[in-house]
Amino acid sequence: MAYLNSKEREDLADELINLKFNRAKGKIRRMDSKSRLAYLRNVQDVNQWATRYELPTLGAMVTLIEAHDLKGEGRARDVHYELVQVIVAPTAENNT
Repeated sequence: MAYLNSKEREDLADELINLKFNRAKGKIRRMDSKSRLAYLRNVQDVNQWATRYELPTLGAMVTLIEAHDLKGEGRARDVHYELVQVIVAPTAENNT
């Protein structure tokens, strides 16, 4: 399979941003049989959790960035994560 070019990477990012986190995660894993989870909900910035997948067959790295919202007060707080940004970057081997 060919590497993703810049237009295909932009289209993938636009498609994933409209999905919920688990749906986006599943779509990414189904795209490449050799996909690899680089890190899961790693804190990269204040109030932002990042999950990165490497897709070696497609020559791309997909980073899903989430933010959370606390609802309720005291011990009855609920945490709701929301996908706020998707970054699809080429790997070093991908020259397209």
